[in-house]
Amino acid sequence: MYFILKNKPDILIIPECEHPDKLNFPKDLTKPASTLWHGRNQNKGLGVFSYGKYKLKLLKNHNSEIKTILPIKVSGGNFDFILFAIWAYNPLDRNYNYIGQVWKALIFYEKILKKQSVILIGDFNSNVLWDKLNRKSNHSMVVEKLKSFDIHSTYHHHLEELQGKETQPTFFMYHHKNKPYHIDYCFASSNFIKKLINVEVGVYEEWKKYSDHKPLSITFNSEFI
Repeated sequence: MYFILKNKPDILIIPECEHPDKLNFPKDLTKPASTLWHGRNQNKGLGVFSYGKYKLKLLKNHNSEIKTILPIKVSGGNFDFILFAIWAYNPLDRNYNYIGQVWKALIFYEKILKKQSVILIGDFNSNVLWDKLNRKSNHSMVVEKLKSFDIHSTYHHHLEELQGKETQPTFFMYHHKNKPYHIDYCFASSNFIKKLINVEVGVYEEWKKYSDHKPLSITFNSEFI
């Protein structure tokens, strides 16, 4: 955890995360203020950790059939908001695996997405490049649906890049540098977008020994949240 926490995150989302009981937090390492974890395999679930003033609480209407998309109330800051922590993966739901899980979540949680300040962040396992695959939903459908709620990608807004034309990949298949893809995202309501300061993708050489993904770090004006 040292290599992650040196960046001093306020909220940390880790797909494919071990259950917190299996994690070692040495005495000199800052322990999270709140922790949420969801998964069927103790070795690989979705972990969410908050630090400092922020507290996490899973919403009662969490749809467990959309297994690893967690609707979380974040409190303790200047205002409460809803965080959707995402690991878009459910091999048991063949027709709606990967981005289909996000699509199902947008339909199920539509009232929240329409009325609340929200952030959706994590591993979407998707890119517009794969729209033509034989699926009942695709990346472009998700992007357009979120846009209808005035929710937008922080990366694409900040770097002024188009979906599918990303210059900074977040994932390297099999850890190979010659197999890059952009599949991790942070979408946020317009009030967050207006207070967006920076979007940063980790450097391959620094992260390749830890993961086939690189971290996506989003910074908002601290006085805002």
